[in-house]
Amino acid sequence: MTPVGTDLADRVLGGWLGRIAGNMLGKPVERGDVWTRERIDRYLRQASALPLTDYLPEPATESDALDLRPEWRQCVRGRIHGSCRDDDVDYAVLGLDLLETHGFDFSTEQVGDQWLLRLPYLQTFTAERAAYRNLAGGLKPPLTATYDNPYQEWIGALIRADVYGWTCPGVPRRAASLARRDAVLSHTGNGVYGAMWAAALISAAFTAPTVRHALDTALTVIPASSRLARTVRRVISLHETGLSWEETLDAVSEETAGLGWIHTVPNAGVLTAGLLYGDGDFTRTITLTVRGGLDTDSNGATAGSVAGVLTGAEAIPARWKDPLEDTVRSAVFGYDGVRISELAERTLRLVEAQEGGPDSSTSWGP
Repeated sequence: MTPVGTDLADRVLGGWLGRIAGNMLGKPVERGDVWTRERIDRYLRQASALPLTDYLPEPATESDALDLRPEWRQCVRGRIHGSCRDDDVDYAVLGLDLLETHGFDFSTEQVGDQWLLRLPYLQTFTAERAAYRNLAGGLKPPLTATYDNPYQEWIGALIRADVYGWTCPGVPRRAASLARRDAVLSHTGNGVYGAMWAAALISAAFTAPTVRHALDTALTVIPASSRLARTVRRVISLHETGLSWEETLDAVSEETAGLGWIHTVPNAGVLTAGLLYGDGDFTRTITLTVRGGLDTDSNGATAGSVAGVLTGAEAIPARWKDPLEDTVRSAVFGYDGVRISELAERTLRLVEAQEGGPDSSTSWGP
């Protein structure tokens, strides 16, 4: 059953706030080849910030400061005044604009048109930049994803998926179908499955009794034999055996070694562990996920989105919400400085406009 009334509104706002807060938490250490799980925890110990319960503290050493992202001064506790600009939030804004402009029957070509119209080229990265370049050169999907693009299974499509989950609450297969239509502009294989899985996960979080139920549901929309599905199931299995969070991540890190820190599969492992060991607690979920390393701001954002939907905005502690000052910095044309509350209200209107629309029988397949 889909949440209704104020509960639905609170959960949609929780998803937006959670995504932005989780992104801000992970942004200073977003470089998985430098900021390993061990180094992140060493940073936190030096600043007397373990267990982590708030945004990252300022660096305790000059060497740490030099290795942080250049924007760290706007992203650490005590210095945050509204969100920093980041592609993990830009794509949520862009997805909302896409649905408002073209509706839920949008085409992959229209996703590309929206990028060219609203998104600066230099604010795209890896697979998105390759696809953007291909679009500007006149190529059409699916060639935009495959021509001169070595990043086809990286995490970019996954970070674009939230809006499809938020606008299809409790209808995960429909959310996954929309995410797939977006993802194939720039990704293939596990890159596409990651977007479908994330959209279904967020959609399921609106009605699931626990985060484990949401994870189980999300697995049903992607091929069971895919490496992404096998990695997520592996994390669930390790969690069930009673291993610690650290032991689970040690095992998954070894098993996904060589894929790189921006690849969808190892990041989905970190994200799944953060969600399971966070067990529905917003703070524990996003802090464990970011401490897991790899693409920290992307993982923190998705974990925050899931946890924010599960708990609702009202239950997110003020220390995460208040510094955001209900404001989003964005590179998406026409959206810089928009209110988070306005984005949530517009998302809710899209949900309400779908009444009587397609049902949950929508397939994830081609």
